[in-house]
Amino acid sequence: MSDNKVGTIGWMDLTVENAEQVRDFYASVVGWTPENVEMGGYSDFIMKAPGVEQGVSGICHARGSNADLPPQWLIYINVDDLDQSVKTCLSLGGSVISGPKNYGEEWRYCVIRDPAGAAAALIGRVKT
Repeated sequence: MSDNKVGTIGWMDLTVENAEQVRDFYASVVGWTPENVEMGGYSDFIMKAPGVEQGVSGICHARGSNADLPPQWLIYINVDDLDQSVKTCLSLGGSVISGPKNYGEEWRYCVIRDPAGAAAALIGRVKT
């Protein structure tokens, strides 16, 4: 995640059936360099811009916990309290597509759909 400040977009990724083909597409079209991320039997990919060490996005397989994610570029918006943000989303006419799920030990996220039908992910630190 590039930025953890509440209200900012901290990451973006794309989850698709044909991740290798899409990885190669973006490597050729925009010059990104892929870095494999082992997922237990297959790899997803962190994509890096030319001359930049930190990843700028991810390209993931639509498998396992990612199987229910929409095939679109998905932004991850940092929130202070994921559970409260989900409640507010639902009360304002949004819906939850996936999650909430744990991402490692430090983070939780979910994918929502806003009242206009657009999807975005919300991500926040695990509350202790």
